[in-house]
Amino acid sequence: MTSRRWRASRDRGPEVRRRALAALLVGLAVAWPAARAAAAGDPLTCRTVRLSDVGWTDVTATTALFADVLRDLGYRPQITLLSVPVTFASLKSHDIDVFLGNWMPAQYADRQVYVEEHSIEIVRANLVGAKYTLAVPAYTYEAGLKDFADIARFAAPLGSALYGIEAGNDGNRHILEMIQRNDFGLASFHIVESSEQGMLAAVERAFAAHQPIVFLAWDPHPMNMRFDLRYLTGGDKTFGPNYGGATVHTLTRTGLTAHCPNLGRLLANLEFTPRGESEVMNAILNEHVSPEAAAHAWRLAHPEVVARWLDGVTTANGQPASVATTANAVRRAGSAFERWFTAHKLPFGPAVASAIESVKAHGGPFFEGVSTVLGGAVHGLGAGLAALPSLVLIAALALLGWLTQRSLWLTAFIVATLVFIMNQGYWSQTLETLALVIVASLVATLVGVPLGIASAHRPRLNAALRPVLDLMQTLPTFVYLIPTLVLFGLGVVPALISTVIFALPAPVRLTHLGISSVPKPLLEAGAAFGATRWQLLVKVELPSAAPHILAGITQCIMLSLSMVVIAALVGAGGLGAPVVRALNTVQVGMGFEAGLAIVLLAIVLDRILRFGRRGPG
Repeated sequence: MTSRRWRASRDRGPEVRRRALAALLVGLAVAWPAARAAAAGDPLTCRTVRLSDVGWTDVTATTALFADVLRDLGYRPQITLLSVPVTFASLKSHDIDVFLGNWMPAQYADRQVYVEEHSIEIVRANLVGAKYTLAVPAYTYEAGLKDFADIARFAAPLGSALYGIEAGNDGNRHILEMIQRNDFGLASFHIVESSEQGMLAAVERAFAAHQPIVFLAWDPHPMNMRFDLRYLTGGDKTFGPNYGGATVHTLTRTGLTAHCPNLGRLLANLEFTPRGESEVMNAILNEHVSPEAAAHAWRLAHPEVVARWLDGVTTANGQPASVATTANAVRRAGSAFERWFTAHKLPFGPAVASAIESVKAHGGPFFEGVSTVLGGAVHGLGAGLAALPSLVLIAALALLGWLTQRSLWLTAFIVATLVFIMNQGYWSQTLETLALVIVASLVATLVGVPLGIASAHRPRLNAALRPVLDLMQTLPTFVYLIPTLVLFGLGVVPALISTVIFALPAPVRLTHLGISSVPKPLLEAGAAFGATRWQLLVKVELPSAAPHILAGITQCIMLSLSMVVIAALVGAGGLGAPVVRALNTVQVGMGFEAGLAIVLLAIVLDRILRFGRRGPG
C-alpha cells in the first residue's frame, strides 16, 4: 500500500513542479512593473522636501512654483521663511534641503565657506540675466545722481539715508561696508533696514512726493515696471559689473541629489526666466494673490515650460510624470467645495486695504503733519541726548536713580550698566531706543490716563473701551504695523505709533482700576465739604489712585521697550537693529550683546521708576 502511494506521488511530482514554476512566473510578471516603478522613484525619506524662502518676492515666486510641481508629483514640500545666512547654515546641518535663491556674486561671501567645506551642493543656475545694485528715481537721475560717486553730493536732500531691505541681507552688508570704509565719501550716511515691502513703501512715498531716494533694486521684479527707475553706475567693485549682473543658483544639502535621484533630475531641469518670474511676482504684489495660487495659475498657463521641467522625471513613487496631471485633477475635483467656498470668501481683507488706501489718499497732509511732529520729537530728543557727553548723561541718570530711590547700590548699578553698554559699542543705539521709548511712553500716558479717568466715571465708555483694549493687547503687533507703515512710511513714526498702540492699554486699565478703587467714604467726605467734581478728582481721587497710575506708567515704559526689536523691522534703528541683524546672519555674539543691552536698559528704567520703594542709603 505504501509503495503504491509513493509511486503515485512520484508520478505527480513533475506536474506539481510545473504548477509551482507557473505560479512563480506569474508572480514575477506582476511584481516586475512595481519593482521597476519603485526603482525609478525616490525612497520614502525623500518624500518631504524642505525649502527655504528668504522673503524676497522673486524667491517666494520660484519656491512656490517648485513646491506646486512637487505636490503634483507626490512629494510634500515644506517652506520655511529664513534669512540667507541662516539658510546656508541650515543646508549644512541638513535642516533644509533646497534653496532656489542663491544670487551670485552678491552672496559669494556667504556661500564660499560652505562650498569649500563641501557642506552644500550647487545644482545649476536657474536664472541668468538678473541684476542687483543701487537705483534712484528717473527724476533724481536726471538731476545728476547717476553714479555711486554722486551720492555724497546729494546727502542733504537724501537725508544721508540709503534704503536697504532686511537686516543681515548681503546687499545691506555691501552698503554698510561702503559706509564703514567711506567709499565714495559715504561715511556720514546710514542705512534704513526694514524689508522688501517696507523699502518699496518708502520708494512709493518718495515717488509720490517727487523726492530723491537711493535704494536697493533688482531685476527681475515688478518694481521695474511699477516705477520709472534708473540703476546707478560705478558700483562694480561692490555689487559686481553690469549693474550688479547676477546669476541665481539652485543649492541643495550635500548628498540630496544622490539619495533622491528623481528629485535631482527635476532640480537639474528647473530653469526660470526674468519675464516668467516677473509675471508671478506681479500677481503676488499687485494683484494680491497668494504665492501658491499665483504659482499654480502660472503653471496652468505655461504647460510647455512645465513639460521641460518634467523631462525624464517621474512621480515620487516612480509613475510617469503624466500621471501627476491626472492625480492633480482628482485632487482638485476632491476639493471642489473648498475651492468654491474660498473663491467666494467675504471681502474683509480687501475692504480693510481699500479703507487704508482711501485714508491715505484723502489724509495725506494730516499724516505728513503727524509724521513731522512725532518724528521731530523723537529725532530732536535723540539729538539732544547724543549732544550730551556720555559721562554727563550717565551721571545724570545715576543722580535720578539716587533721587527716586535713595539707594547707593542702584546708583552704582546704573553707572556700571551704562558704562558696560558703552564699552560694547551700543551707546548710540541705546540713545535712539531711549528717545523712542520716552516719546512713546509720554504719548501713551497723555492719552491713557485721561481715558482711564473718563472710563472710571462713565460705565458705558468703559464697556465700549474694554473690547478695544483687548484687541490692542491681543492683536499681533505686525498686523497694525502694516497700516502704519503704509500711512507713514519707514522710520521712527510707524514704530512710535505701533508702540503707543501696544502700550496704551496698560495706563488706561490701571488708571481705571485706581480711580474705581477710591474708598467711598473719601468721596463722600470731600462732597460733604463742598468740593466740586474737579476738586474731588485732583485732591481726592488722583492722590488715592496714584500708586495704580504710576504702576500703569511703569508698565507702559516696559511695554514700549519690548517693542524695540519689532520697531527695527520698519527702519526705526536703535538696539533692535543689531538684534535683527544678528538673527539674520546667525551672529550669536552680537545677538547676546544687543539683547543684554536691552535687558539692562529695561532694568535701569524699571528701578528708577519704582516710586515710593526706597532702599537704604
